[in-house]
Amino acid sequence: MNLLQHSLLRCLYAAALLLPLPALSSTEALLAAAERGDTATIRKLLDAGTPVNGRDERGRNAVLAATQEGRTEAARLLIERGADVNAKDTIHDSAFLLAGARGHTEIVRLALAAGADVNSTNRYGGTALIPACHYGHVDTVRLLVKSGINLNHVNNLGWTALLEAIILGSGGPAHVEIVRLLIEAGANVNLGDRDGVRPLAHAVQRGQDAIARMLMRAGAR
Repeated sequence: MNLLQHSLLRCLYAAALLLPLPALSSTEALLAAAERGDTATIRKLLDAGTPVNGRDERGRNAVLAATQEGRTEAARLLIERGADVNAKDTIHDSAFLLAGARGHTEIVRLALAAGADVNSTNRYGGTALIPACHYGHVDTVRLLVKSGINLNHVNNLGWTALLEAIILGSGGPAHVEIVRLLIEAGANVNLGDRDGVRPLAHAVQRGQDAIARMLMRAGAR
């Protein structure tokens, strides 16, 4: 490249930097406001006619964007204005499913009141309850087990919520309480994984003595 060509490229690059950035669409602005938790802007955009369930290129609606960032008040406002808590993005997350997985209990509560499909599943074939058990979200589990959710749903790995709490849990206080909640709610303590290994065997194998004792008291074999 000669000096003239190099100078020309530099001028073109400098000119490009001066070009105005394309304006956000109203849907993009709504999702950005949801991510920030900017309820004033959300309200203004919705009042101006921005669709509450508009999607971005990832398939997200604004309530899912708010949930991803843990913006409870933004999610509350969007749900009040008709946001679809069951709408899934391109990786099969919805506001309800993700709130369960992240332990955003208040958003789960709002989603349930707005008609969340409790037996909808994520990309792993699991309900909102299963990852909540995995990650030790006690308050979220306490809420979900009373929602009518299928306690014995089996995900793509062949695990129920109880199995996931044991296999992927730490065996510490949070997971002990989650197992107690599942048993109390009526989870099947003898439903094994795809190899037929039952919850009690998994607990014993992992040295989860408190969980093993609870399972045995509940009739686990």
